[in-house]
Amino acid sequence: METQNNKQANDKISPTNLTVLPDEKVSTVQSALLGLQHVMAMDVYVVPFLIAMLIGLQSGQSTALIQSTFIAAGIATIIQTHFCMKLPIAQGPSYVPLGAIIGIYAASGGGELGWSSVLGASLICAILVIILGFTGVFNTIVKTFIPPIVGGTIIFVVGLSLMPIGLSSNIYNGAGATINQNIYLALITAVVLIVCVMLGSFFHTKGRFFRITSVIIALIVGCFAAKFMGVLDLSAVSQAKWFSMPQIPFADFGFSFNISAIITMVIIYIVLMAETTGTWFAVSNVIDKPLTDKQINRGVIGEGIGCFIASLLGSTPVTGYSTNAGVISITGIASRHVFVAAGAWFVLFGFSGKLAALISAIPSAVIGGVFVIVCGIIAISGLQVMKNERIGEKEMYVIAVPMILTLALTLLPKDFLYSLPTTVQYLFSSPVATAAIVAIVLNKLLPSVK
Repeated sequence: METQNNKQANDKISPTNLTVLPDEKVSTVQSALLGLQHVMAMDVYVVPFLIAMLIGLQSGQSTALIQSTFIAAGIATIIQTHFCMKLPIAQGPSYVPLGAIIGIYAASGGGELGWSSVLGASLICAILVIILGFTGVFNTIVKTFIPPIVGGTIIFVVGLSLMPIGLSSNIYNGAGATINQNIYLALITAVVLIVCVMLGSFFHTKGRFFRITSVIIALIVGCFAAKFMGVLDLSAVSQAKWFSMPQIPFADFGFSFNISAIITMVIIYIVLMAETTGTWFAVSNVIDKPLTDKQINRGVIGEGIGCFIASLLGSTPVTGYSTNAGVISITGIASRHVFVAAGAWFVLFGFSGKLAALISAIPSAVIGGVFVIVCGIIAISGLQVMKNERIGEKEMYVIAVPMILTLALTLLPKDFLYSLPTTVQYLFSSPVATAAIVAIVLNKLLPSVK
């Protein structure tokens, strides 16, 4: 049974332009190609790479962490898409726990003991999330606190928060090339993407191929341009092994349970669930299919199981990636079979160092060219949810304050962030989660003016 809020949202969302619906079947070959497209648009390797760099893991340990992260993302994607929420949602490592992971690791003495404390805390919190899903507590929270005006605001700030990251980290400060080269690469990739989508729109059936493969075509053209500029480095690909085993629980690492670490991770998981809710709303809006009570409960369970498996594999918590909602909107392909294929690709990459290295070799500016377009589309999806809502004085503040807060936290200097209390650091490290909480609070506290 649909929630009242989601029914209202459904009445106000304009029809989407999907060519393949979520439950429609796609051939195995097409699923593999389109699934790879989603994988290539997701920078899944970045989180484990950052963790390895920040806590000083050795080369072999870094490779093992990246491999386990790919496998965890793949299994979690398949679980969420095929068994639990049954929506086209891809799972990947979240940026939210980065600060907490580094803090727990250091506070626990570093080394094996530090990492086992991180994994133990994450394991316990994943179980708590599963319980939230089974009891329906989280769904009650969604129904009570997230009407269309708040849901639309959350979707909007998801896209808004990611834009500066794509522009700054991927393009302006992208490693391995000058700023001029990065800007040119991003422009080339973005233009190719838009041209492919327009070909699909103008020529319909004949241009369908260009639209559904627009992301992968744009990335390939961007890589060729990078090769021409001399900034495509494939040395790591040639040196990597085709097949290698990831680490094994209790053989290569263990779990330890520290109360302080668990309490810290509980706070992180609360923020993580607020963030992933934004992704669910974004995907729901793009496919024009309102979330039901059952789907939300099963989604929470799926999120918990995914994080539980990630911990068992020695990786970090996973979450739904909003990037894929933008890819769905661009390509018009929302089939769950494509996302199952994406999950399979992730698992394959996890067992193949060469394939994982190939994905990692895509220049950041090339990914950035696609990424910023996707962010814009996600933000517009949020506006579509709100466009038929009455925007009075209260609603203006419900939308405006989270929007300002999102930009403020995204651009907040790191030195100032690290000077704040630890709990505040965890909250402010996720602009989306913070903005979502503020939107919910303002909607409840501000008086309605008729």
